[in-house]
Amino acid sequence: MKAFSPVISAARSARHATAQSVSVFLRDVGHGLLEVSHNTLALIGLILAAVVLFVAGQADLRHEAETQILGWLQARHEARAEPADALAAELSEPDAIARATASDPKDLSRQQAAVAQWLSRRYRVAPEPISRLVQEAWRVGEKASLDPTLILAIMAIESSFNPFAQSAVGAQGLMQVMTKVHNDKYEAFGGNHAAFDPVTNLRVGVQVLKECIARAGGLEAGLRYYVGAGNQSDDGGYAGKVLSEQQSLRQVASGKAVPPHAALISVAAPAVDPAPANKPEVIAPAKAEEAHKPEQLALLR
Repeated sequence: MKAFSPVISAARSARHATAQSVSVFLRDVGHGLLEVSHNTLALIGLILAAVVLFVAGQADLRHEAETQILGWLQARHEARAEPADALAAELSEPDAIARATASDPKDLSRQQAAVAQWLSRRYRVAPEPISRLVQEAWRVGEKASLDPTLILAIMAIESSFNPFAQSAVGAQGLMQVMTKVHNDKYEAFGGNHAAFDPVTNLRVGVQVLKECIARAGGLEAGLRYYVGAGNQSDDGGYAGKVLSEQQSLRQVASGKAVPPHAALISVAAPAVDPAPANKPEVIAPAKAEEAHKPEQLALLR
């Protein structure tokens, strides 16, 4: 065993010497690469500085460089904005304004503007569409020999100015016209779907109202026919509510101050339950209708 000791020691010494040599070599290579990198970066920096100084001294070159940089930035901006612009272009419809039922309140007369502002606040709807309906009520009312405030009062009580309202028995739109019963009246407007066009519904509703008043021989009785209670002793207070709303609108149109949230007070014979002082009582669409049979409505409305 002692005979092998010198050999083992020699092997260990050789291995140790080899490891030290490799370590020194790697350390030297690392330092060399670091020095080369530093020198290379310094050289690149000097070159860039020289180029910048040279370009800065040449107006033509500087202008061309600025132009290219701005062009690159603009191209990047357009590339980012292109998807949004493409979607906007695909969805755009410049003629959509023609479908909007709206008017500038400034285009109304003082009387109409007062009514439109009051209705807008009372029913929490935008003044522009209300202004359009007020204008139409005045225009159609004159042609039909009906007070425009009556037309607006019916829309208020029937639908609270919701053009998409529909009752349980099928009355639709602002004036809750029975579309299936009066589909012949919608033919002049392109079909039954026009019931949801506010202006069309107003015009058809006025025609129906005129027929009801003529058949009944008077306004209050005509309102009973309009709501489908022509043969009933009680219309659920409908006529009284319409006439009360009309009275408020007349006062507003005459320049009197009427609180927009005043409760409805019946001005017709049947007594109506009082509404809370801070909220107008607005009959829900077809509230009175639902007490009557659809067959009766088909005949009367």
